[in-house]
Amino acid sequence: MTIPVEQKAMKVIVFQLEEKEYAVGVQFIQSIERMQSITRVPNAPSFVKGVINLRGVVTPIIDLREKLDLAPKEMDEQTRIIIVTLEKYDVGLIVDAANDVIDLPVTAIEPQPEVVGTVASAFISGVAKVDKRLFVMLDLEKLLEPIKRGDTNDG
Repeated sequence: MTIPVEQKAMKVIVFQLEEKEYAVGVQFIQSIERMQSITRVPNAPSFVKGVINLRGVVTPIIDLREKLDLAPKEMDEQTRIIIVTLEKYDVGLIVDAANDVIDLPVTAIEPQPEVVGTVASAFISGVAKVDKRLFVMLDLEKLLEPIKRGDTNDG
């Protein structure tokens, strides 16, 4: 039996929220920006912090901690905005830190465990174990669906 030459791996950006590491495929990432001034938008849900003008493009900014029902944290020099593109929409995700870019073996990705059971679990596509690290794989389509539809009501 031969092992396939093409060991399938996906390139992901690894970022941090609280003590957990999350991963998103690089195909969705436009850039990683330092924290900057955000213009508040009236009547937006609380997790939508506002918009920024990024190289001439008005981009909505989401506090990922709040969207995933995590405890709030003061922004610091490690805080980053990850600009993602999904179906021609750019959205910025505020994260605690952007750690690195890695090649994640597809075989390391497992379905989301049943016991997760939080509101945030709806936005998780799976988990990946590599060495002693555990990455939570985010499902950007589900996470950003209300923004894509233009439905910005909470819930």
